[in-house]
Amino acid sequence: MSVFADLGRHPGWPVRLGPLQVRAGTVELRGPRLFDGGKWSRLRLRDRAYLEQWEPTAQEGWDERNATLSWPAQWSSLRGMARRGTTLPFMILVDGEVAGQITVGNIVRGSLLSAWIGYWVAADRAGGGVATAAVALLTDHAFRDAGLHRLEATVRPENAASIRVLTKSGYREEGLFKRYLDVAGQWRDHLCFALTTEEIPDGLVHRLVARGEARLP
Repeated sequence: MSVFADLGRHPGWPVRLGPLQVRAGTVELRGPRLFDGGKWSRLRLRDRAYLEQWEPTAQEGWDERNATLSWPAQWSSLRGMARRGTTLPFMILVDGEVAGQITVGNIVRGSLLSAWIGYWVAADRAGGGVATAAVALLTDHAFRDAGLHRLEATVRPENAASIRVLTKSGYREEGLFKRYLDVAGQWRDHLCFALTTEEIPDGLVHRLVARGEARLP
C-alpha cells in the first residue's frame, strides 16, 4: 500500500487551485464539501433548462437527483473515488461562491496515464471566462501534479459554448463519436477533444495570462 493510500490521499488530491482572475471574477477550485449541498441544489434546479440538454439521461428525474437530499450520497461517492485515485473532483468558486463543478474522471495510470475532463457552470456565470479558467487550472494540475499525460473531453456538436471553451483552452478536435451518449432521452453524437502534456509545456494558465484573458492576483 502506498503512502498516499495510508493518508487517504492520491497524487493531485486534495488541493485548492487558483486564484485566477477573469472578467466574471476570481476563480478558484476546491474539493466538494458536505455543506455545498444547498447551494449546489439551488443552482442545478434553477438552471435545469440550461444544463439538462447537455447532460446524460438518468433514471431519476432532474428534481430528484439534484435535490439537496441527494447531495450527501454524491459527495461521499466523489470523495471515495478521489481517495482511490480514480477521480479529481472540484467545485468551481467565483469570488468565493459555488458556481459549478469540474472533474477529471476515469483516471487510468500505468502506460496510459489518461482521463476525461468535464464541467458545468451556472447560467449567470456563463460567458465571463469562468469555464475557461477552470479548465486551465485543472488541466495544468492534472498534468503537473497528478502526473497524467492525456486528457479528453466529449461534447455535443450543438454545444457551441463548450466547444469555444475547449478550443480556447488549446484542446484539439480528434473526431466524432457516433451515438455516443444518451442525453435527454436520445443517443447523441459527440465530438472528442483532447490534449497531451507535451502540447502545453508552459501550461494553459500561462497561455491565458499571456493573451490577456486572465490575470494572476
